[in-house]
Amino acid sequence: MVVNIFIAAAAESKMVSQDRVQAEAGRGIIGDRYHSETGTFSRKLEGLPDKEITLIEIEEIDQFNASQGLDILPGEFRRNIVTQGVRLNELIGKTFSVGHVTLKGVRLCEPCAHLAGALTPEVLPHLVTKGGLRAAIVSGGIINRGDVVELCIEKSA
Repeated sequence: MVVNIFIAAAAESKMVSQDRVQAEAGRGIIGDRYHSETGTFSRKLEGLPDKEITLIEIEEIDQFNASQGLDILPGEFRRNIVTQGVRLNELIGKTFSVGHVTLKGVRLCEPCAHLAGALTPEVLPHLVTKGGLRAAIVSGGIINRGDVVELCIEKSA
């Protein structure tokens, strides 16, 4: 389930919580820095589908905070969608839905030096393989807080 949604207008802008967002296939979330090509890694990720939308598990955020004695808010991890009850690593290479929007898991969204600089260096060793998922938007639409995340059933030919 989607528990939080965040966008940022530009690379260093604060992540702003949203109740709903418009996801555009092949582009990203309307109003987000990567949709407008103004994200920190926009040039590096130019033409790649894995810049369109990012997800992270609230369980990993909570576990990281507990292990470090911190209280870093979900939006500070700079991912668009915060999920609960979904093992995102299992969605790499798979098609899944978030409400009525269809996504395809591309690769892990590993923590980087940029995130470590914004939060704390401990994110690097502690969130490797737990930093979230980068996904492509296959078919767009509205994503709402509370939407269910489900694996799509592949139809055989």
